[in-house]
Parts: sequence; C-alpha cells; structure tokens
Amino acid sequence: MDPCLFLRVLVGNLAVKFPVAAKPSFSGVHPSSSPCFCKIKLKDFPTQFVTVPLLVDGETSDATSSSSSSPQSHSSPAASFSLNKSQIEKLISKRKDLSVKIEVFTGGRAPASCGGNILRSSAKLLGRIVVPITGSSLAETKPCLFQNGWTGIGEGKRGNSSAQLHLTVRAEPDPRFVFRFGGEPECSPQVFQVQGSVCQPVFTCKFGFRNERDWDRSRSSISEPSSTSKSWLPKIRSEKDQSANERKGWSITIHDLSGSPVAAASMVTPFVPSPGSHRVSRSNPGAWLILRPVDGSWRPWGRLEAWRESGGSDSIGYRFELLPTISAAAPLATSTISSSAGGKFTIDITGSASPTISPNGSFDLSSSAGSRPGSGDFGYLSSYQYKGFVMSTTVEGMKKQSRRPEVEVAVQHVTCTEDAAVFVALAAAVDLSMDACRLFSQKLRKELRQ
Repeated sequence: MDPCLFLRVLVGNLAVKFPVAAKPSFSGVHPSSSPCFCKIKLKDFPTQFVTVPLLVDGETSDATSSSSSSPQSHSSPAASFSLNKSQIEKLISKRKDLSVKIEVFTGGRAPASCGGNILRSSAKLLGRIVVPITGSSLAETKPCLFQNGWTGIGEGKRGNSSAQLHLTVRAEPDPRFVFRFGGEPECSPQVFQVQGSVCQPVFTCKFGFRNERDWDRSRSSISEPSSTSKSWLPKIRSEKDQSANERKGWSITIHDLSGSPVAAASMVTPFVPSPGSHRVSRSNPGAWLILRPVDGSWRPWGRLEAWRESGGSDSIGYRFELLPTISAAAPLATSTISSSAGGKFTIDITGSASPTISPNGSFDLSSSAGSRPGSGDFGYLSSYQYKGFVMSTTVEGMKKQSRRPEVEVAVQHVTCTEDAAVFVALAAAVDLSMDACRLFSQKLRKELRQ
C-alpha cells in the first residue's frame, strides 16, 4: 500500500532587527544577548514558542547587517505543523486559506512549552505578522514558499524606525505510513496499515509476562551488544526480591503476517513507587528495551524510560534514545503527556543532518518476502542520524475506555518491515507505560495483572 499524504508547514530563519536610529533600551544589556521570542500560531494547532536573536544594524556581522541578508546561522525550522489528507481536502473544498500568525515579544522569556503557559508580564509585544497559506497551494505535491525575507512589524511598519522580522514560511510534502492498533496493546491485537478508509492487516501483537527464570532461559536467544548488555541486566536482578508492589516483566512482540517476529518491546527496569509515595519518580524511572531481530537473535534498537512528574502534575514523562553498537546512546525525544487527557508522543528531528536514502514509497509491508533484506543490516543504525519528522503515536488518557494507538512513520525511515515494526513496538511501549505509571494506589486492568 502507498503511504498517506501529509504536508508540513515550516517556519524558520527567524531573527528580529532594529535600525540604529530605533535602537530600543535594554537597561545596559547588549541586544544580541537579550533575545526576543515569537509566539507562532496556526488555527486548530497548539501554539508554539521559540526564542529568536535580536540584531541591530551597524552592530552585526556582514551576514546580517543588510535587509536583504538572511540569518544563516539560524536556518533550522523553528516551528512545524502537520496536516493530513482530510485536513487538506477540507480546506480545498471550503476554499479557505490558512494563516500563520506570528507575534514578536521582547523582555522576559519564552514559555518552556506550548499551550498552558502564560506570558510573563515583563514581555513586551513588538509587533505581529500574518502569513496567508492558500488552500490551492496545499493541493500541490511539491514544496511551496509563502514568505522569505525581512518584513516590517509594529506600528511603524512603513517607516524607517520600525522593527523588522526575518522569517521563512514554506510547505512541503511529508508522506507517512499510518498504522492503527485493533485494540489495546495488552489485548494482543492486530495492527492495520491505514490509507483513507482502507485498513489492511500487516502485524499481530503478542502481549505477555516475563519473570526472572524466563529471562535467564531466553538470554541465549537475545544477543545484545557488549556496550549495553551489562548496563541494564543487573538492574533487573537487583529488583528480583522486591515486594509485589511493582510492575515488571511486561513484553510485547510484533509479528508479521507469516508469524515471524519482527520487533519487540521488553520491560527491563520495573516500574516501582518511590519511597513514601505511590508514584514512579523521575529519579527512578521504569524502562523498556525496543528490540529488532538480527541474524536469528534480538538486538536492542532503543531504550524508552517513563515516570510520573512530581508535584501536582498529572503528566507522564518520557525519554527515548537509540542504542547504537559503537558510540554513545543518541537521545531522540523527551516529552510529557497528560495522564488524564492523553496526547502525542513524537520524534521530530527537524533541521538535523542525516545521510540521503531513497525509500520505496509503495513498500509492501504485508509481504514477508520484503522484510528480509534489512533484517541482518543492524550496523547502519549505529551511525544513522534521523532527520525531520520521524514518528508519532497517539496516547489516550487513562479515563478513556478504549485506547487504540495510531502510529505515523515518515516514509524515508522505512526501508523494510522491521523498520516499521520497531516504531509500532515503541508505540506499544509508550501506551503501556501510561498504565505502568498509574498511581500504585489504583488498580490495574486485569489484562496487566500477572
């Protein structure tokens, strides 16, 4: 099956500049060390905040002193918004245009995250700009540029004393494979590839429990690199005599339609409450290994840690990193998700360098014959650097009756069945961590109790 159509609206190359005559007062602090920040909004998407440099004509390098120059040192996209096919078609059918709205502030600091943060009273609004994005442009399957260069902001927009904002706004196609679990991961569901109204089964899941004896018996069939094999196993053994007040040994194996295992997630560090509380703390998180098969044995691909945030927060914290065979682990994502309302776990390395690959856009995930070419080539992951949008998975809150994760994986990161399967296994581990981080004063669902 072909991938689904997605478009990304990217905002980047941000900088603010004042002509010398309009240089604002910063209480003796040089403006280059007092950055501004932007509030970037696209309708129906969470607001994003980003810090941007403040430049002053006559006091900057040649690369940024003229109004025609762009701040090349800040070329990575600062904000991104993803639109799926239905959102694009809705805009086209209603003949509506989107608008990227950017407000520029100075003073104070940008909120640490999007959404529920309130701007500090010391923040001063310098000005705003609206960049229209035409619906007809979104219908094209090629990159579109909507804004690039300096533009005036504020009341003196047409005068020589106005502040100026440099920005680039563009849209580019970002096709993705979409997978949907047929049920909760702990119920061992099928996993379907989705394209519009068509759902095709591509994987099956098997949830189970692994105790210490099972792990010792299966170690011979799981060959992990020497750099990681001793880092997490002692942790399991040190917990073996702990009380029953823990959640441990969960595992989920992803099989292709021929029944061959193509990925797995195994809980390697138990989820236990911190002393005197009912919470899994950040200082002692539970952890999963995400594994893929290599030459008849399992190899760790990544490590996911999860915990419950302290204080009055109901958020679950996550940290995911790759486990390469040679160099140090590479962190790819750190985020929090509301345990009651849910949210999205996303890996997005927009602006990072990576080697160029040529994926097969219509790769047949349902064919077991197509899954073998990359199965023995694990070494490339040790040096592979992901770029752009990588994956996301929906996570519903604990109060929801049915949690069926939906996983999006960028086409350029899928060259074989195992590539897609490890992201499905990671999504299952993220979903199961919501239950593993449930307060220990609360009872787990029967499927999760051994």
